[in-house]
Amino acid sequence: METTGYFVVKQKALPEVLLKVIEAKRLLESKKVFSVQEAVDRVGISRSSFYKYKEDIFPFHDTTEGKTVTMTVQMDDEPGLLSDVLKIIASFGANILTIHQSIPINGVASLSVSVQVLSTTRDISEMIAQVERKEGVHYVKIIAKE
Repeated sequence: METTGYFVVKQKALPEVLLKVIEAKRLLESKKVFSVQEAVDRVGISRSSFYKYKEDIFPFHDTTEGKTVTMTVQMDDEPGLLSDVLKIIASFGANILTIHQSIPINGVASLSVSVQVLSTTRDISEMIAQVERKEGVHYVKIIAKE
């Protein structure tokens, strides 16, 4: 199995220092602070921690434009739920390429969806979070990013 050295990890699984590095980078990019020292002071990490991780952590959306993201969704077999999930994806401006839904077993269906992330697509990680929060959806997992 070929590995790229990249992983998709949910925010809740990340150590606090990595989340603070992301926040410090946002502060710098938005020009809300004028120096790295000011950014790290505001978020509560050391400069060395910032420099150690700054090139290795970035929001998922920053690396997805022009890519195809394939996810699996496990959800209840309820009328209209598939439509609701697809509406969420469409509302974020992702282009749906393929959809495959398995025959439901014990009232639960597995859905595989591949979407193309366009330059106009809003934050893909928020899209996934919204699908996951939809009542009747058990979980969403990213299974490929090409």
